[in-house]
Amino acid sequence: MTERTAMRLEHCHERLKRHDDRLPAPGPHELLLEVLACGVCRTDLHIMDCEVPARLPIVPGHEIVGRILAAGAQVRGLAPGQRVGVPWLGGTCGVCRFCRSGHENLCDAPVFTGCDRDGGYASHVLADHRFCLPIPARYGDVEAAPLLCAGLIGWRALHMAGDAQALGLYGFGAAAHIIAQLAVAQGRRVHAFTRPWDVPTQEFARRLGCAWAGGSDEPPPEPLDAALVFAPDGALVPRALRGLAKGGRVVCAGIHMTDI
Repeated sequence: MTERTAMRLEHCHERLKRHDDRLPAPGPHELLLEVLACGVCRTDLHIMDCEVPARLPIVPGHEIVGRILAAGAQVRGLAPGQRVGVPWLGGTCGVCRFCRSGHENLCDAPVFTGCDRDGGYASHVLADHRFCLPIPARYGDVEAAPLLCAGLIGWRALHMAGDAQALGLYGFGAAAHIIAQLAVAQGRRVHAFTRPWDVPTQEFARRLGCAWAGGSDEPPPEPLDAALVFAPDGALVPRALRGLAKGGRVVCAGIHMTDI
């Protein structure tokens, strides 16, 4: 195969357009991947609406599972035939104090997949091997894809919540519904807040084991040890703060959020 097909965003507020070009060769630190699956994230929609600035034209998609077809000369530890995941963070400077201390997400020169470099809405994609994650064989392609954004965001937010036993989730999209299952399995009391009228999602949250589910305009059924705000609505932050117990904390987990 010598060509790839991609769905590209050329201008804000427009539909993605099919674009065919030659299959690219990987650079020294890059992998050429055949895309096996790519999830759809709310951030992709923010990019299409120019609420998150992006390099245009751009191929969106940052929940990528792919099989390595070719590797650059300086790639170590990964080889053709392996499956890897490509997340939102696709590159950093590697030399600043944040990168040197394991906080690459705070680098002032980040490269975001599907935003600064082409993402996974394509048959093939290039990715920096230093930011790719080997996918265990027990995960299917479609199962693994959401973990590369929603799963990572949810796990980080839960980790930042500490040992909170009464946990509020504001917004019940991909990250929240993944992490709710983990929190329930850990024995925490999970309370899910959705749009006030979204009864189906509230019922879904209860099926996943949430102790309570209701509208984001309601107070929690008990004071919260921690609240994780996944929805991109800044107005939820003061509501979450009002629902906290003494010593509680609010974790703002979204990439994009309206003014608080």
